[in-house]
Amino acid sequence: MSKVIVVTSGKGGVGKTTSSAAIATGLASKGLKTAVIDFDVGLRNLDLIMGVERRVVYDFVNVINGEATLKQAMIKDKRVDNLFILPASQTRDKDALTEDGVESVINELKADGFDYIVCDSPAGIEKGAFMALYFADEAIVVTNPEVSSVRDSDRILGILQSRSKVAEEGGSVKEHLLVTRYSPERVEGGDMLSVEDIVEILSIPLLGVIPESGSVLQASNSGSPVILDEASTAGMAYSDAIDRFLGEDVPHRFMNVEKKGFFKKLFG
Repeated sequence: MSKVIVVTSGKGGVGKTTSSAAIATGLASKGLKTAVIDFDVGLRNLDLIMGVERRVVYDFVNVINGEATLKQAMIKDKRVDNLFILPASQTRDKDALTEDGVESVINELKADGFDYIVCDSPAGIEKGAFMALYFADEAIVVTNPEVSSVRDSDRILGILQSRSKVAEEGGSVKEHLLVTRYSPERVEGGDMLSVEDIVEILSIPLLGVIPESGSVLQASNSGSPVILDEASTAGMAYSDAIDRFLGEDVPHRFMNVEKKGFFKKLFG
């Protein structure tokens, strides 16, 4: 049975699109047929992070408006089987997304046998973000370890619990917390909220903690989801998060300050 996952947050710049790309790639790498949709109409970054910007001919809005078929607009990833990208439009505004149009695309993906449909939400609570979360079965709420980001994520949780289609029908969207750009050293120095603080404030299960890492920017600039960089701490953390999402019991890493041994202290 197909599941719709929204990757969301209240604040911009927390790593939603990076996380959407990593999550979709990770699911597809497990043999699950996965589509990732960019809901950020007018800006469009997912295609850049996925490295398919030169292959975009038609987009999400073209499909909704009947100007192209879904198969024409979907881009098959060349590195990972079972992974498909539906880019956003750069030339339309967010009002181009309609509830009926989005539902039609999602239903077609379900009919085509997709296991997971990952919706990369724009920041905030405007129309594009609402459209991304409305049809969600599960939500991955992305937050940085800072007060403003956590507060805005709490607001998004309120919308998921009251205005999503599942909520309107009397159910609840399954929620997961993903903490990004985490630095144990800065937490220890009092410059960041701890994971424990964030979990206490938001009261949703912790899916993963992604450490601050230069590999994230490098991966984005090279058009390759960071989860494919298996040597990086961020890539490993996203892989762990995928395993947890799929039901495995995987301990959390990268949450504590690394204690340096004698030779590390001596040689750096």
